[in-house]
Amino acid sequence: MSFSVSGKTAIVTGAAHGVGLAIARHLSEAGANVVFADMDEKVLKKELADEDIDDGNIRLFAGDLREKLTVANLLSATLDAFDQVDILVNAARQVEWTDPLDPDDQTMPMMLDQNLLATLKLSQLVARRMIKQGEESDKACIGTIVNLSSIAARRTRPELMAYSISCAALDQMTRSLAVALAPERIRVNAVAFGSVMSTSLKDRIKDNAEFRDQIVAQTPQGRIASAREVAEAVQFLASDSSSFVTGEILTVDGGRSLLDPVTAPAH
Repeated sequence: MSFSVSGKTAIVTGAAHGVGLAIARHLSEAGANVVFADMDEKVLKKELADEDIDDGNIRLFAGDLREKLTVANLLSATLDAFDQVDILVNAARQVEWTDPLDPDDQTMPMMLDQNLLATLKLSQLVARRMIKQGEESDKACIGTIVNLSSIAARRTRPELMAYSISCAALDQMTRSLAVALAPERIRVNAVAFGSVMSTSLKDRIKDNAEFRDQIVAQTPQGRIASAREVAEAVQFLASDSSSFVTGEILTVDGGRSLLDPVTAPAH
């Protein structure tokens, strides 16, 4: 089964780094038109310097998606380039450490704003466009939304309290939107992953072999996933091969959450 996305148009946020970049590249290699969206314009251009941006199936968009106008501009740029949007992958996310006993710690509102509210606003806008596109279509599914979550949503680590809560809220938002949009023939799912060799994790384990070994020891498959393995799961959920799947939180963690020791790190 090919999990084909060929000819579809996708927006991928957080596409300048790590997992988001891997997802966007994977979808474009699979034949989708892809808008790589990220706040970091410099890195975005550097990563895609060798790509055929103007005439190929890739476009770049830089901006802060926490801003309402930027969200609208992203959709407009997508439609200008490809006339439609079929897939939204909300891969932009932020991980920050929290002091759960500090009343002045601002990590919680920051995590909710970035990981939850920005995702919700973009999803709502794109869903409305998908509904409009589907008015004269008899397809069983006219669009798909895939959110990136984490197994941290189901684990208890006080120093990751804000991040964990934002992921748990994102999971519930995924289910709620799935039910709300099902009559409109739009599917909404999420991929919750464990430790993946993302940019941030590479930086953390670079000079900390003990930390890497701890992650590996707590993962039944005995390794850290590649970003491409998450991208392949996203492609499945974005494709028609998952046409009767909605409201699901697909776990990609090598079995790690099956053990769930409280002391093991989760990202």
